[in-house]
This record gives sequence, structure tokens and C-alpha cells, in this order.
Amino acid sequence: MDMRSRALGIVAGGAILALALGGCARGADGGGTGGGDGGSAASPGITDDTITLGVTTPLSGATAGPGNCTVAGLVAYFGETGPVEFGDGKTREVVIEAFDDAYDPQKALSNFQQNQADVFAFTSGLGTPTNRAYREAAIEEEVPQVLVMTGDPLFSDRTESPWQLGFVPIYQNEGEAFGELLASSGEDLTVAILSQNDDYGAGYVEGFKTAVEGADNIEIVKELTYEATDTSVDAQLTELAATDADVFFNAMSITPLVISSIEKARELDWEPSWFLPSNTSSPVAILGPAGADPEHGYYSVSFAKAPQSPAFAEDEDVKTFLAALEEHSGDYTTTPDFPHCMWSWMVGATLQEAFAAMEEPTRESFMEALQGISGFTAPLMLEGTSIDTTQDGQPAVSTVVVQRYNGQGYAEAETFED
Repeated sequence: MDMRSRALGIVAGGAILALALGGCARGADGGGTGGGDGGSAASPGITDDTITLGVTTPLSGATAGPGNCTVAGLVAYFGETGPVEFGDGKTREVVIEAFDDAYDPQKALSNFQQNQADVFAFTSGLGTPTNRAYREAAIEEEVPQVLVMTGDPLFSDRTESPWQLGFVPIYQNEGEAFGELLASSGEDLTVAILSQNDDYGAGYVEGFKTAVEGADNIEIVKELTYEATDTSVDAQLTELAATDADVFFNAMSITPLVISSIEKARELDWEPSWFLPSNTSSPVAILGPAGADPEHGYYSVSFAKAPQSPAFAEDEDVKTFLAALEEHSGDYTTTPDFPHCMWSWMVGATLQEAFAAMEEPTRESFMEALQGISGFTAPLMLEGTSIDTTQDGQPAVSTVVVQRYNGQGYAEAETFED
């Protein structure tokens, strides 16, 4: 199967209508019939019957696992709901087109350039460098790039980026949550840090340092970085292990490198407590294969219920999600090994909220509706977290819960235990 441009239309027997580039959101006649009774001309990618959403995301390569999940949950959600009622009174089928960028910024930009004329909005795609690659083009062409899976604060700056909105908590929020847990523990702890040498890694470290600044019980003893293109971090692990730090803050986005880091630390007889980012902390796809010992203390943050956790075995949200994933998402994955599967399901629910408030079939009306959601608890969200798109400088989700790995899944960590 051609993974570059697998497309799934939730339209039974219907073809995707390609709209001309001339019908952009700036008021040109889009050629669609979605203008209704004399209202604004429809933007590209929407008609009276369908709306087409694009996802550029890694469907192949080292980040293909979470990348496929960014599409799977979205496809499952709209496959389960069927046609969606919009605020303009029309009921439309939601069509999802997924484009493989293999976590390559140039491919992501090319995906945008080649498909912007046919897509109403881009959404859900994974990656800071890949989403950044077409950010300027999306602003220039006034194409929504929303609820994307990057913690880059740039996507939540309404003034600089009026056509963008991030979905997951910004990196600083995650790092700060773990730092606060350590600082409040009262234990004297040493910390070693390994971070990706880009905005992703820098954001996590910034948030962590902000939280522990002034905490007399926390000492950072060593900081190193790695490149996202590296195939090994053994040298960095060896140097960090020599510190014998109590805690390893590992701001890493590459799944194979997280697994090899856990294996290398074990080989070096270094047994710190770990902090892992939310997108590289999967019990099934990372901690299990790496042989992570829960006794060592593996921490992460979350805002989504984990289907693998016994605590949610009978949860109705989880049951519905798993059944829909199995029925509708076979082209991507039917096993939610990464949290991105749950996140993209929530993206679908958030989009539906925005669609219900759209008064016209235009990108402008969509952005206005999307940025007016507050206090919405999407299905699969943990207690204490919610969707709020009204805060400038914050993504749709800005609250997280710190959790500790228990050998099967994660449970809330109210205090830090070394």
C-alpha cells in the first residue's frame, strides 16, 4: 500500500470533490454549494454534503507508531459518529485524507502545498519540525492548521499565528508539572538531563527548570543533548550514568531511542527514576519492550485515559473508543499503543464542537467557532482536565496529571517516590 497518500473517506460510495485553488478563504467563489442562502462563498474543501480534513504526519519511519495513531483516532471518531450537523444547518460527512511526511519537514511542506486546494483544514498531525515547516505557508494562504500534536508554544500565539492552534499541552507545561512534583517531595535529589537539541527538548527543560528554580532540594548535575537524526545516544547515557543521578529527565521524542536509553541504563547499572514526555511514554510500545522495571519509578504526564490500564477496563468511553478503532481504523492501527490514538479521538470530538458552532461554511467561521470552546470535557479525558481554546498563548489542552508506571499502565502520582 502507498503509505504516502493513504486516504480514508467516511463517505459511503462517494467521491471526494476537489475544489479549485481560486476559491480560497479570502472571498473568491469557491465553486462549492455551501454558501447557502446568499451567505459567504464556501471555502475550499467544504460543500453542502462533505468537509475534507488533511493530516500530514509520519506514517512511515521511526515515528510511524505515534504518527499512525494521529490518524487512527480521528478516522475512528468520525466513522463512529457518521454525518455531523453543522451550525449552518447542513449535515456533512467528514472526509479524512492522510499524507505521509515520515517526520521530514520538506515532505510536510510538500504535502501542504500539493493538497491545500482540496482540504478545508489541516489537523492532528504529529511533530514540531514538520508542523513548523508549513506554518508560514498556512498563514499566508489562510488555511487552518489546528489541533496539531506539537507542544510548540508558537502554535498557540493568536497574534503571530491566527490560523493555528496546538492541541497537546506545551512542552513547558509538561516539564513544569514534573519539576513541581520533585520540588514538593522534600527529598534531596540530583537530576541528569538529556534533551533533543531543538525547541522540543528546550521547551521541556525550560519548564522543568522554572519549576525547580529556588528549590534547595533539587540539584541538576549534568545536561546533555542529542540530535533528532541520531541513531544512538549510548555515549550520552554513559556520561550521564557516571553522575549516578537520582532522577533522569529524558526529553526525547524518538521512540527507538527511548527504548535503547532504558536498555543502556540497565546495562550500565544505573537505576534512576525517569521522567518521559507524554508522547514517548507508552507502556505497551516503549516501557514493555524495553523491559522497564516499575520499581525504578517511571513518570510521565497525561490527560487521556489509558485503555491498557485496569482502572479503565470497564470505562464506557474506553469501550466505545476501542470498538470504533477496531471497526474503522484498520488502515492505520486498531491497537492504541501510543497516546496519540486517544488524542486524535479527542481532536475529532473538539472539531465536532466547532462544526456545530460554524454559522457559515468558511475557514473564518470555523476558526471563530474553534477558538470559542471552553470547559469541554472530550471523551477519554482524565478527571481534572478539559478543552479550552479561549486562552491566548495556550493550546486546547493545558492541564496534565503526573502519573507513575505500575507495570501495566499509569496511575496518578500524588507524590514523588524514588
